[in-house]
Amino acid sequence: MRRGAECHRSVNLGPGSPSAHFGAMLSPEAERVMRYLVEVEELAEEVLADKRQILDLDTKRNQNREGLRALQRDLSLSEDVTVCFGNMFIKMPHPETKEMLEKDQDHLNKEIEKIRKQLKVKVNRLFEAQGKPELKGFNLTPLNQDELKAIKIILKG
Repeated sequence: MRRGAECHRSVNLGPGSPSAHFGAMLSPEAERVMRYLVEVEELAEEVLADKRQILDLDTKRNQNREGLRALQRDLSLSEDVTVCFGNMFIKMPHPETKEMLEKDQDHLNKEIEKIRKQLKVKVNRLFEAQGKPELKGFNLTPLNQDELKAIKIILKG
């Protein structure tokens, strides 16, 4: 099963599958259409699974952000804090908890960015399989801080 997919449907046209016996009754044109539809369906499922995984990771990232803000408000660094891991609560030292959440936040940010880059490729493959033109402006990336500063300096003249 693919990551993030709750259910997976596939049509197997390989030898010995029920679809292969059905495929023997299909004309070559109908068989080609069937393969095309299966390919488009699989590509669409991959796109949806990646979008769902991004949503799940983003939810975790927001929970981490809430935890970090709560730690910032709590200024008593000497006391242990209670952290929820799944369905279990554990007492941990304040600084270690903050460091753990920050590392997890970095990991989540990198993972979301990686999936978004892969998603762009998958969406383009899906559009290509459907015979649609590639999305314009879909591969744009935001300016980083250095590039933004350079543009501000240029605009001030």
